[in-house]
Parts: sequence; structure tokens; C-alpha cells
Amino acid sequence: MKLKSYTTKVLTAALVVLALVQTACKKESLMNQEDMLSPDPERKFAKAWTNEVPVAWYSFQLKLVPATSGFTPPIAARAFSYTGVALYESIKQSTPNYTSLIGQLSDLNALPQSDPTLTYNWPIVANTAMAQMTRSLFANASATNLAKIDSIELSWNNYYTTTFNLSPALVNRSKNHGLTVANAVFQWSTTDGGHQAYAAVFPSSYVPPVGGGAWVPTPPAFQAIPMLPYWGSNRLMVPANGSPSVAPPAPPAYSTDPNSDFYAEALLVKNTVSNITSEQSTIALFWADGGGTFTPPGHMIAIALKEIQNKNYRLDRATKLLCQVGLGLYDASIVCWKAKYDHNLMRPVTYIKANIDPSWNTLFATPPFPAYTSGHSTFSSSAAVVLTSTFGANYSFVDDSEVPNGFAPRAFPNFTAAANEAKMSRLYGGIHYTFDNEEGFNCGTAVGNNVINLNW
Repeated sequence: MKLKSYTTKVLTAALVVLALVQTACKKESLMNQEDMLSPDPERKFAKAWTNEVPVAWYSFQLKLVPATSGFTPPIAARAFSYTGVALYESIKQSTPNYTSLIGQLSDLNALPQSDPTLTYNWPIVANTAMAQMTRSLFANASATNLAKIDSIELSWNNYYTTTFNLSPALVNRSKNHGLTVANAVFQWSTTDGGHQAYAAVFPSSYVPPVGGGAWVPTPPAFQAIPMLPYWGSNRLMVPANGSPSVAPPAPPAYSTDPNSDFYAEALLVKNTVSNITSEQSTIALFWADGGGTFTPPGHMIAIALKEIQNKNYRLDRATKLLCQVGLGLYDASIVCWKAKYDHNLMRPVTYIKANIDPSWNTLFATPPFPAYTSGHSTFSSSAAVVLTSTFGANYSFVDDSEVPNGFAPRAFPNFTAAANEAKMSRLYGGIHYTFDNEEGFNCGTAVGNNVINLNW
């Protein structure tokens, strides 16, 4: 009986010790992984808070893009970009080692500043700023989705207010700061040339040039006016992206001669699609990101969001990365669209049907605008540069953003490999010449490098 009693006491003591250890480990895990880095509920630095607010808002914007009229790839990129600037600048003062973008981005000369003598709840600041930017940039969203913006904003503000027992003064001060920064960023955005472009995606004022090699409407819709012909004149975010060194060279000289380089490029497109493999078809469709989807820029935002969550980035690091990716995507759209309308090159489907095989067709519909350069190649490479600068050149990842659309996840050894696959998808789909893809990729790389070379 004594031995049994002794054993019971030892076992009980061991269980108590184990419970204490487990509790301590759990607390330590929460300290490291959640939002327990500071003992006070105000938590004066953004690194003390999780990434949940920016992830939630960008995820919602990815749903708004296909649901909102006129949100083509460039317009989506613009929305992601200005949202990122408002987010970054609204919480920047909570991250002492971050530098403001004022004076670094084109015509961004001033923004409201938080009071360094006062405290703010940074998730509420971020939530209010992102809600206001979403409300302003997606002003033509459905009434249901506009109501969802209000609902999401209220839900997050209530969550932080009640969970951390925040005073009304602190909450109101935080909301006001986020709101004033967002309104100032949005006002700045209205002067860039792309304001409310969703209402004039195919402007009737534009008259497409004619001539040998010039773009003409493509099947099946034969849209007469190409998409966003003036977009290349928009103000760039990063002035360096207006350098001649960023712009692509002229495409190969147009020719219908079967011995010409141009004919050979078109023949390569024709033969690739005519003899496409199962894997190439999967790649083409996985990266298609056409109408009714979150678009190519949205695809790159989705990848960024997934890795932010996988790495459990705090509010500060998530904010910086999303701002950088957004800046690159928007400037990529401007650089690419300027090239498209400077060169006004016909699409492969037009050339091949007229000069090689009238019965040939693409894997999926050709977008209604000129070929050179490839948008997806430019978007993807700009984002890959930013993501690589953050996660590293050997960071492997899985892109499962297309699983809801019936695709299996795709694994990549690094972000450059993913961007290269996105680039090749345009050849496999039959909608771009190889030089469209290669030069677009090069332009996007230059754009991304100029973004990360800002003073952050």
C-alpha cells in the first residue's frame, strides 16, 4: 500500500510538472507567435501585432476584383498599390527603422503624421486606412460589397476594442489617424491619370493606328477599341521606373516573309500550341488569370499573402512587403502598357491566321490589346524580385491560389522560377510571341529592383 501511495504521489507530481511545462511552453509560443510582445494593451510598435488585418483586407480585395466592373489587370494593380502606400504610411511611425515614402514616390510631398507623444492602436489604424482605401478605390463595387467593407471595418475595430479593453479616446484617435492618411493618399491617387479608369476601359476617343503589323481586334469577341490605351501615360510610383533603361527595346521588325525572324517567332507560337503537352496546357491554364479572376497582379498578391502567413510575419513586415509588391505591380502595368501602345503590335492569332494557318487558334481567348510586351511576364517578374528580396533566392514555396478553381497546387524552388513559368504560360496559351515574354520579364525585373532600392 505504501509503495502504491508513493507511486501515486510521484505520478501526480510528474503530471503537475508536465502541466506547468506545457503551460509555460504554450505561453512562450504565444509570446513568439501571436501578439504578446508587449505587456501594455496599446503595444506601441507594429511588430507587436499580427498580420491578420492586412491579410484580411487584401484577401477581400482579391474577391472584389472579379466582382467589380472594369477591374482589369492594370486597374487591379493600381488598387493594390495605393492600398499598400496608405497601409505603410499609416503605421510607419510605429516602426522606427522604416523610412517614409514621402519625397520618394512621384508627387508624394506630404501626408498626415501621428503624434509621437500619443499612443495608437496600430491594427485599428491599419484597419481604418485599408477600409477607406478599399471603399474609395472600389467605389463602383456593388451595394452588397460596399456594405461588406463597412461590416469588415466595424468587425475588426470592435474585436480590438473589446479584446484589449481599449479606451474610446485611443480607439477614436487610431481611427482618425488611419482615415486621414487614407484620404490623403487617395487624393494623391486621383492625379495620376488612372482615377476611375474602370469607367472607361475601352475609351471611344481612341482610334487604333493602322498599317503593317498593327494590332487589330482578335477573336472571339473582336473588341474594336483596345483596353486602356492611355494607361502608359499614368504617373509612375517610382520615378526611376521612367528611365529609358527600364523600357523594352523595339520588337523584331514585322515581316510576312517566311524566311524572316518575325515569321519564325509566329511559327514557334503556332507549333507550340498545335503540339502542346499536358503539362504545358496545365501551366497555361493555371496562370491564365483572365476575365472573371483575381487577374495576374492578384495572383502575385495571393502568393505574397500565403507566404506572409506561412512565415507568421508581424504587422510591420507584412505591411512593408505588401506595399513593395503593390508598387512594383502598378509600375509594371504602366511600363508594360506604354510599350504596348508605343509599338501597337498585332497578336500572334492575327498573324498566324493570315500568314501560316487560317484554321489555327489559341488555347484560350487573346486579351483585347496589343502584344508587346507581355503583361503577366512583367507583373510576375516585378513581384518575384520583391518577394526574393524578402524571403531569399532559395525560398521554396507552394502556390495553391488556384485550388478553388480546380487546379492542383504547384511547387516552385523560388519566386523567379514561378515568374518564369508564368512567362512561359503566355507562349503555351498562344497569346504572346517569345520576345513579348522575355522583354516583359526584363522590364518587370528592372521595375522590381527600383522598388526595393528605395530607402525603406
